[in-house]
Parts: sequence; structure tokens; C-alpha cells
Amino acid sequence: MCSRAFAQHGIEEQLVHTGQHYDALMSDVFFSELALPVPHRNLGVGSSSHGAQTGEMMSLLEAVVRESEPDALLVYGDTNSTLAGALVGAKMRVPVVHVEAGLRSFDRSMPEEVNRLVADRVSDLLLTPSEDSAKQLRSEGITVPIEVVGDVMVDLALETLARLPQRPAILARFGVTSKKFGLATIHRAANTDDPVVFARLIAGLRAVPLRIIFPVHPRTRALCATLNVGSGDNIITCEPLGYGDMLALQAHARVLLTDSGGLQKEAVTVGTPVVTLREQTEWTQTLAQGWNVLAGSDPQEIVEAALRPVPAHRIYPYGKGGCAQRIVEAMLTHVPQRRRVVSCAS
Repeated sequence: MCSRAFAQHGIEEQLVHTGQHYDALMSDVFFSELALPVPHRNLGVGSSSHGAQTGEMMSLLEAVVRESEPDALLVYGDTNSTLAGALVGAKMRVPVVHVEAGLRSFDRSMPEEVNRLVADRVSDLLLTPSEDSAKQLRSEGITVPIEVVGDVMVDLALETLARLPQRPAILARFGVTSKKFGLATIHRAANTDDPVVFARLIAGLRAVPLRIIFPVHPRTRALCATLNVGSGDNIITCEPLGYGDMLALQAHARVLLTDSGGLQKEAVTVGTPVVTLREQTEWTQTLAQGWNVLAGSDPQEIVEAALRPVPAHRIYPYGKGGCAQRIVEAMLTHVPQRRRVVSCAS
């Protein structure tokens, strides 16, 4: 979405894919399905420990920045790629623009929380999805420019939703009826590194009186096999799905059960209630009017939250589109030179 907006304003973008999300079903499919520009560089970092992965990214990104001499370095979200890009930009004196700034779960045991905090501290322009996020940054004493731009994933979700057929083929593939099934994803380290916690989550999904479609993240495959997930229960397991299929399932599901921040905001945007399989969320605005409920790993709470009534009124906590254009406008206002930008994607 931002690439299009950059081109419209004559800004040259060099897209760098770090390779942090290395599985083809979790990464490459999105570039092809959404007709995204092919990355100029794929650093191919792959899986490793947090320190080793971040360090390798920084080393490779330094070479890219040195060669391309960008006027700004754009980082998104809260991944290790975000952290690496922000630190490289700060150390090489290239203005850093952080998209999705100001989000806080207030749980520093989450690697993503540490990444957010550091990226926000070293960035030169902070672009937030909501006014609450902007207020959080100001409360921390941050004085660099802060602009509320909404969320670029909302742009993409609404644009994709408008193109979906009334009955997407993915429903027939799984043999489900609109609003009569649940959709689940589990991938956070806190939920997958502890077999006891993961088993409690599966017990909760199994107790929900709906068929549950569960695209299995590479991190959870072995755990699912150990618990025989999808065998003799209400859970339908499958490989990770492309963006369009996942959005279609979110739009037609009765409920989404997830530990993903991105899916929380997408589901609320398309009008599907969410059960967050965590004790906290950085996307706090999704909790408004009961659209999102925090259930942690308690099986009973998961079931009760999944069966709650659908809220009466839709909410759009991160806008109804136009974020990409606002990102570019903010950069035109606050970044001294805007000829060449390096965007860092994971």
C-alpha cells in the first residue's frame, strides 16, 4: 500500500525483505498474491535466536544502507526486523520512521514489547495507529514528531474485502457455513514454548461448540502432532493460508481465537468478534464495546468469550483507510529529504 503512495509522490523506494519470516507459506505467498513489489533485497536471515537473528540483520542492513544512501529508513511493527532496522538507521544517522509506533502491552517478557520500546526511542518520526498510541508516546517524554495515521493493514483489509465474492471458495474447501464456525491461530512464544499452556489452549478450542479452522504455524506443528489436534475433535487443521483466504475466513467466521495482534485488528475491522489468547493486548482499542475479549489460556474463559453475543455496533478503531497516503504526507512534512527510502519488511 505504501509503495503505491511513494510512487505517486515520486519517491524511490527500495524494499528490503530480511527473511525473518522465511517459510514460503508465511511470506512469499503474500508478495505474489497481493501483487506487492518484488523486494529489491532478500537478506535471507531465517530462523535463529533473537540476538543472533537481530545481529545478522543489522550487519546485512548496514551494507544495504551504505550502498543505497537513503534519505529515510522506514520500519513497521514490532518484529526483530523492526528493531534491527531502527538501530541501523540510528547508528548510521539515517532518519528512522516507525509505523505502528506507541503500542504497548506493558509486558516486557514479550520480545515484541522490547522491540517496540527501543524502536520508538531511536526513531525520528513516529506514526501511530490511534490517538491513544500518540498519547502514550507523549506520556513517555518522547519529543520527536508524532503523527496519527491509522493502520496500513486496515487499508489492505478493506480493499481486499471489497474484492471478495459473497461466498468465497475457501468456505467450500472446509465445508463450513458463514458465521457457523470459528477460526484460530496460535504462534506466540509464550503460548508455544510451554507445552502445558499450549495444551490448555487446545482444550479451550475443543470445548467450543463450533468447528474450528486452525491454520498451523510452523512453530506449533510438533505440538499439534503430540496432542493429535484435528483427530477426532472439532478442529480442522491446515497449512498456513494466503492473505485473501485468511481474510475471507475472518470475515465469515462466528469468532476469531488468536494470539496475533495483526489478526485482532483485521477481524474487528471486518466485523468479527475476537477472543485473544493472551493476558494483554497492545491493540487495546479493539476491546471497545466487547469486540475483543482477553481470555488467556483458561479453557472455560475461552469458551465463554467465544460464545458471547456479537456486539451491536461496529467499530473502526484504526480508521477506514487512507493510512498509506497519510504516512507519505507525514514524511513529506517531517523528513528533510524524500528522494529515496529504504523500507524494511520481515
